[in-house]
Amino acid sequence: MEYIESSDQPAGKREIAKAFGLHGQEKILLKALLKDMADEGLIDIGPGRAFHKMGGVPRVTVLRIVEVDGDQPVAVPERWEAEGLPPPKLRVIERGRRAGALGIGDRILARTEDAGRGLVAHPMKKLSKSEEQLLGVVEKGDNDRFWLRPVDKRIRKSTLIADIGEAKPGDLVLCEVAGRPPRMTARVAMILGDPFAPRSFSMIAIHKYGIPCVFSETVEQEAESVSTLPLHGEKREDLRHLPIVAIDPVDARDFDDAVWATPDDDPANAGGYKAIVAIADVSYYVRPGSALDREARKRGNSVYFPDLVVPMLPHALSSDKCSLRAGEDRAAMACHMVFDARGKMIASRFTRALIRVAANIPYEEAQAAIDATEGGAPTPSDLPHESFADKEMARRDRLRGEDGSDLVEAALKPLWACWRILAKARDKRGPLELDLPERRVVLDEAGRIVSVAVRERLDAHRLIEDYMIAANVAAAKALESRKAPVMYRVHEPPSREKLVALKDYLSTYDIPLAMGQVVTPALFNRLIDRLDGHEARPVIMEQILRSQTQAYYAPQNAGHFGLALGSYAHFTSPIRRYADLLVHRSLVGGFDLEMPAPPVKTGLPAATSLSQEDYKNLGRAGELISQLERRAMEAERETVDRYVAAYLAEHVGQIMTTRISSVQSFGFFATVEGLGGDGLVPVSTLGAERFHYDETHHALVGEQSGDRYVQGQIIELRLAEADPVLGTLRFELPEGAYGGGGAGGKSGIKVPRPIKRRGRPANIRHTGNPRGKVKRR
Repeated sequence: MEYIESSDQPAGKREIAKAFGLHGQEKILLKALLKDMADEGLIDIGPGRAFHKMGGVPRVTVLRIVEVDGDQPVAVPERWEAEGLPPPKLRVIERGRRAGALGIGDRILARTEDAGRGLVAHPMKKLSKSEEQLLGVVEKGDNDRFWLRPVDKRIRKSTLIADIGEAKPGDLVLCEVAGRPPRMTARVAMILGDPFAPRSFSMIAIHKYGIPCVFSETVEQEAESVSTLPLHGEKREDLRHLPIVAIDPVDARDFDDAVWATPDDDPANAGGYKAIVAIADVSYYVRPGSALDREARKRGNSVYFPDLVVPMLPHALSSDKCSLRAGEDRAAMACHMVFDARGKMIASRFTRALIRVAANIPYEEAQAAIDATEGGAPTPSDLPHESFADKEMARRDRLRGEDGSDLVEAALKPLWACWRILAKARDKRGPLELDLPERRVVLDEAGRIVSVAVRERLDAHRLIEDYMIAANVAAAKALESRKAPVMYRVHEPPSREKLVALKDYLSTYDIPLAMGQVVTPALFNRLIDRLDGHEARPVIMEQILRSQTQAYYAPQNAGHFGLALGSYAHFTSPIRRYADLLVHRSLVGGFDLEMPAPPVKTGLPAATSLSQEDYKNLGRAGELISQLERRAMEAERETVDRYVAAYLAEHVGQIMTTRISSVQSFGFFATVEGLGGDGLVPVSTLGAERFHYDETHHALVGEQSGDRYVQGQIIELRLAEADPVLGTLRFELPEGAYGGGGAGGKSGIKVPRPIKRRGRPANIRHTGNPRGKVKRR
């Protein structure tokens, strides 16, 4: 044990035998001794068959980066089997040109040492990212063997479970894998329960993507502590007399913005408006270098699932002290703006403020209130559970301030009047207008699916969106005017390669796209306007979206192409986005908005502005939070897909109206109209005849019948299978669509997947591809 602990090199059986001068039979006894010591939990074996003390870290081992603290990567051992002991965290020391190259999820082979102040790791080699853990469902196969059916739809094959532990068939489990295909096996490391139980789909995504979902006791205690900080101060402007309102989704879990507007009383700005966008003052509570700050940076953003939120900040802040709830005093960062009669912002300023929100109003209710004043009130038939008069009276009562004032007159009407001039300015600017549907999953109190529907887009949504964009622009320009650091929200123009691909795609619909012109959002808007009423309009808009670059965060400005803005930063959601918190801190420093230091006994940092560490690592922070944002988006999208599949699982066998969203050589994908969820129709189920894949026109064409399946086409299909665990669907043609072909008409029958052969599938002839290759999705 002493030798293993003190050796500065990996201590394998050969090195131990050499150190003790063991030969022949003694080596056999040594092997038995080491096995006994491992069985007793005294030692463990690491990479290269080297031994180390159980609960310790091998001298050379594989580590996985789990967080980046400032500019310091933090890693844990990829393999850890010391029961009852948490895996140790090691500071990774990067050297030379490679500094800053490691990110969350990266794997490294590293030399480790105890530097006195904790364990450190020196990278020797960066390893390829592997699926070192698999999430899946236990299934029982032949010969009493158990298999792991992965939840990741990209993994086609199940994995043999070598060690099932206490898991049972049907359990959702997290497994560690060993070996390589085809001899890869899995060991159950954690049992997560029933994958079909309410709220399990979100947990699948949380575990699959490694999203932190539990706050440490230290972070929770700090959140409770900062919640008691005083709201008042000489630097806070008192805005509690204004009827500021928060307009949010009916199912909103936190309220981080509120708005107010009124006609400008300055005669020089006739027809203009003054407006305030008040945002929760998160920077007052979450201070640079604090435990809360480190945790928020590690998470990057809140993640929103249909059934739960994984917040960036503990609930003591995110849904309590920093949530702008009606009737309660709240600390806010206020953006004061003045607009002229054309909607142009002619002045702005930022203050720390004390506000008292007059009402939290759902979008639908705010829209109904405005419609009622303009003769567009809902009819009694729209209100099945109450009489029309009762419903209107109840809504009016909710839209009254604490002083009894009518908030429709005092707050909503001025907001809408100001927004109409903002909308004129937006139309003149010409941002990208892609009206793509957003799916909303409705659950009951037990977490069971009630419905899945497209979220309605109202003027109330556009109103809040335009106020938020205006405040975000004001924040970016204000910081630029003070030469203060800005964490920009950057959206670059489409690359030439993507434009060429879009041009080729549009040509299949005889829609020209000239390549020599200056590319602006208005160019795409004109294309969309020409498609009004066109059957393929939704899929063409989806293709235009795919041609765009992905937005990201960076301290260097490259403009926002989609919004047609030269300077843009995120300021309006610091409860749920770390980028916004950094912008708030920069505003505090740039405009001298620092508050008095908290009492020394709290142990909190004094400053609420950007720290030197923030300044130094702003570029790295932008990369990190952009990466975490993409992780959240993928997790949210996959979870909605699983809920849609679970909802449709009750309708297997039914015929549905779908739209072909993509055509490939092996079949086509279709989406249920008004619901979403992509499902495959394998080419093998289209009938006995051969089908040509026309890549140029994104179509499958029957050789004898001439039947065509084209992207954008609306078609009736039977739902053959819905897999909630994978979030996938499979369709087939309705019975009798072909004289003798197809998949058969019985609902729910599983069509076998095409047998993989060398070369092309038997019923595919490929055309339109000069190289003769079959492209795979």
